[in-house]
Amino acid sequence: MTTLSPTGVLSIDGAELEYRMIGPPPEAAPTLVMLHEGLGSVGLWGDFPGKLQARTGMGVFAYSRAGYGASSPVRLPRPMDYMHREALDVLPKVLDAIGFRRGLLVGHSDGASIAAIYAGGIQDHRVRGLALIAPHFITEPMGLAAIAATKTAYAQGDLRAKLARWHKNVDNAFYGWNGAWLDPAFRDWDISEYLAYVRVPVAIVQGEDDQYGTARQIEIAQEECYCPVDISLIAGAGHSPHREAAEATLATIADFADRILRVHEGVPHRAA
Repeated sequence: MTTLSPTGVLSIDGAELEYRMIGPPPEAAPTLVMLHEGLGSVGLWGDFPGKLQARTGMGVFAYSRAGYGASSPVRLPRPMDYMHREALDVLPKVLDAIGFRRGLLVGHSDGASIAAIYAGGIQDHRVRGLALIAPHFITEPMGLAAIAATKTAYAQGDLRAKLARWHKNVDNAFYGWNGAWLDPAFRDWDISEYLAYVRVPVAIVQGEDDQYGTARQIEIAQEECYCPVDISLIAGAGHSPHREAAEATLATIADFADRILRVHEGVPHRAA
C-alpha cells in the first residue's frame, strides 16, 4: 500500500476521519494506535503521541473518530452500543486501511473501552498488547455524577469554548458523548465479558484521583482477564494522567511497548 502521509483523512463507512501518523509507517515498524477519550480528538492528545514516538522509536497513529475533531459529524443521539460499533465495525477497517501489521492499542477512557472490546471481540494476531489509560468497563454512580456535572459546565461555564478549539462541530462531539452516558439505559452498560477473551498482555494506567472511575475498574480487569495485567496507579493524577502526570505515564507505556514489541520486532534502540 501507499505509505501514509503525516496527516490526512481516511474514508471509512462514508465518514471522513482525520488522522496523524508520526514516525515509521506500519510496514516498517510496530505501530501504537491511539484511541482518544469521549471528548478527545487527534489534537487533544497534545504532544503525547510525539513524545511516545520519540521514546519508543515505533510508529504512532492517532485518528479522530466520527463526531470528533475535524472528522465527519454523527447523527445524534448516539446509540447505547456506540463503543461496540466503533470497536467491532469501524476500528478493523481503520487498521486495514493503514496497513497495520503489528503493535499495540493505546486507549484513553472511551478509547480504552473500545480497545478492550476490540481485543476481546476480535482475535487479531496483529494486536500484541493493550495500554489502557483510565479505562471503564462498567458505569459507576460517581462517574455518572461527574459526567452530569460536565453538562452543567458545558452549558453554563467555559467548557464549550475550550472544547471548540479541538472540535469542528463541538456540540456534536459533546452531546454525542454526554447524551449517551446520561441516558438511563446506559446505567447497565458493562463490557467486562470481553475481558475474559483478551489474549494479550494489558497495562492499565489510572490516576488515584480519577473522577470518572474508582479502583473497581482495575479490579474487574484483574478478575476477568486471563492474560497478564500490569497496574500503575499514579498519585496526584485524575482522569487524564497522560496530561497530569505525563512523564510517569509516558515511561509506563513506553516500557510496556518496549517489553512487548521490541524482543521480536527488531526495533532500533529507543531514546532514553
